[in-house]
Amino acid sequence: MEVFGTLGLIAVIIVLFFVILYYVPVILWFSALVTGVRISLLQLVLMRIRKVPPSVIVRAMIEAHKAGLQTIKRDELEAHFLAGGNVDNVVHALVSASKANIDLTFQMGTAIDLAGRDVFEAVQMSVNPKVIDTPPVAAVAKDGIQLITKARVTVRANIKQLVGGAGEETVLARVGEGIVSSIGSSSSHKAVLENPDSISKVVLSKGLDAGTAFEILSIDIADIDIGKNIGAELQTDQAEADKNIAQAKAEERRAMAVAEEQEMKAKAQEARAHVIEAEAEVPKAIAEAFRSGNIGIMDYMKYKNIDADTQMRDSIAKPQQSSGRSKDDKSNDKGKNDK
Repeated sequence: MEVFGTLGLIAVIIVLFFVILYYVPVILWFSALVTGVRISLLQLVLMRIRKVPPSVIVRAMIEAHKAGLQTIKRDELEAHFLAGGNVDNVVHALVSASKANIDLTFQMGTAIDLAGRDVFEAVQMSVNPKVIDTPPVAAVAKDGIQLITKARVTVRANIKQLVGGAGEETVLARVGEGIVSSIGSSSSHKAVLENPDSISKVVLSKGLDAGTAFEILSIDIADIDIGKNIGAELQTDQAEADKNIAQAKAEERRAMAVAEEQEMKAKAQEARAHVIEAEAEVPKAIAEAFRSGNIGIMDYMKYKNIDADTQMRDSIAKPQQSSGRSKDDKSNDKGKNDK
C-alpha cells in the first residue's frame, strides 16, 4: 500500500508540475527576456486566463522588437487577437512595410486585417506589382467590325484605400468598359489595329483606379482579334425584317381583295335572285292582265314572238360548245354505219 501511495504522490506532483508549466510559461518568459522584450511572468499567466496564447503574443513582440518596431504594445496585440485578427500576419506586414519604406501604422494594419483582407499580401503587392489578365472584351468600331481584345493590367496595392476600396473585379470591369468605349469611338477597326496603344492611353486617362484598393500602373493590350461583321448582320436583319413586313402587308392586301371579290360575288348572286324573283312575277302579271281585259290574245302572241326572237339572238350570241368528239370520230362512225 505504501508503494501505491508513493506512486500516486509522484503522479500528482508530475501533473501539478506540468499544470504549473502550462499556466506559468517560464521558458517563454526566459526567451523573451533574452531577446530584450520586457514582459512579466504574471502577464503571461493572465494571458492564459484571458484565453490568449502567450506564445503568439510573445513571438510577435520578439519579431517586432528585432525589426525595430518599438511602438507595438502587448495590450494592442492582445486586443487584436481577441477581436479575431491574425496577429502574426499583421506583424509580418508591419515588418515588411518598414523594410520597404511603406507608411503602414499598426492601427491601419489591424483595420485592414479585421476588414478581411490579407494585409501581408497587400504589402507584398505594393513592393511587387501584380499583373491581372482581363477576360476577352468584345467591342464594335464605327464601321461595324467587332474586335475582341485581351489586356494585361499591372496594379499595385494602395494601402490607404484597402479598407473600403473596391477589389479586382471592379478594376477589371472598369478596364473592360474603357476598352469598349475606346474601340467604339474609333472610326474604323483598321485604326485600332494600327495603333493598339491608343486604347491604353484612353483607358489610363480616365482614372479607373479611383475608389479602388489598387493603383493602375499600366494597361497593355495583349491581343486583338477580328470578330463578326456586326454592322452587316444588323443591316441583313433589318432588311429581312423589312421584307417580312412588306410580305405581311401584301398578304393583308391580297386577303382584303379576296374578301372583296367574294363580297361582290355574293352581291351578284343576290341581284340574280332578285331578277329571278322579278321574272317569276311576269306570268302572274300577264294572267292578271288577261283577267282584267287589259291585253288580248294578239298582244300576248306579239309578246311571245318578241320573247322567241330575244332567245334566238341570245343563243346566236353565245359561243358554240364543243360536243367533245372530233370530226374524225364522226367520220369513222359514219363509215362503220355504211358498212
